[in-house]
Amino acid sequence: MSATITQGGDRGSQGGDEAAIADMEQVADLVQKAKTAIEKVIYGQSLVVEESLITLLAGGHVLLIGVPGLAKTRLVQTLGTVLGLDDKRVQFTPDLMPADIIGSEVLEEDAEGRRFFRFIQGPVFCQLLMADEINRASPRTQSALLQAMQERRVSVAGQYHDLPKPFHVLATQNPIEQEGTYPLPEAQLDRFLMQVDITYPDMESEREIILRTTGVDTPEPVQVLNAEDLLKAQQLVRQVPVGDSVVTAILKLVRAGRPDATDVKEVKEQVAWGPGPRASQALMQAVRARALLQGRLSPSVDDVLALARPVLQHRMALNFGARADGYTLPALIDVLCQRVDVG
Repeated sequence: MSATITQGGDRGSQGGDEAAIADMEQVADLVQKAKTAIEKVIYGQSLVVEESLITLLAGGHVLLIGVPGLAKTRLVQTLGTVLGLDDKRVQFTPDLMPADIIGSEVLEEDAEGRRFFRFIQGPVFCQLLMADEINRASPRTQSALLQAMQERRVSVAGQYHDLPKPFHVLATQNPIEQEGTYPLPEAQLDRFLMQVDITYPDMESEREIILRTTGVDTPEPVQVLNAEDLLKAQQLVRQVPVGDSVVTAILKLVRAGRPDATDVKEVKEQVAWGPGPRASQALMQAVRARALLQGRLSPSVDDVLALARPVLQHRMALNFGARADGYTLPALIDVLCQRVDVG
């Protein structure tokens, strides 16, 4: 049974501020309970759970990168249950067609012999869509998903069909097996608010995994929120105040990653193209969501630095020489965080 977020209407200035603070504290408490419920099922991946929740609170989509067996599918299913969302899964393959995702029109005939087209919804008509191994689908199919991610609607035979609210895509990608895949185009990568890298658990976490998941009683997720709660939480995230120092930090960090607008030597020498304004927007929303998730009423520069890598790494590209020399984007972003004066 999920709790319910209550929000007051228009109030006086002081009363409104107090009510807004109360609403934010209530959301922070509820989302923290959701995080705890997820971590009872997903072990040793606290940062992954936190970054995934931050993305959903910010209203965005997540790209999960990790080798097989790290509970990516389990994470999405658990998020759907805990957040009370209608979730579906699509296994992306080279022969997957756009209609297999968004749906199609079929010709039917009524009892009087009149023919008409009826739209049959595809799996994209859900609140939480897992696009498993998204880079195995053809560019044509990826472009169909791109429209859904950006516009929250799809077009079939010239007619638009709105997707449910909220709507989030959690896509997975295997970083080691690239044969027969279609790399995601930059335009689609930019639609993901975060790229969350899932690494191997430490020994104690893996011990807990094998003990708890191979017995008779395996942990099952429980619902904490519902779709309406999440929508209200997303609205509250947009109301979280952001100080000038944090805004300046975001701008300096993002602009420092552009080769033609920075004085950072490593960027000029290694980066082919840098993050655009959508990166600044994503970072702005993400730091608000992180602050709220952690029970704070406004973000700090530390939030900017903590989220720099998952927000920026899929919005930049190294040039050929940098890749040949073994440089990586995460290491370069760490350099930016150290060298750019974001204080």
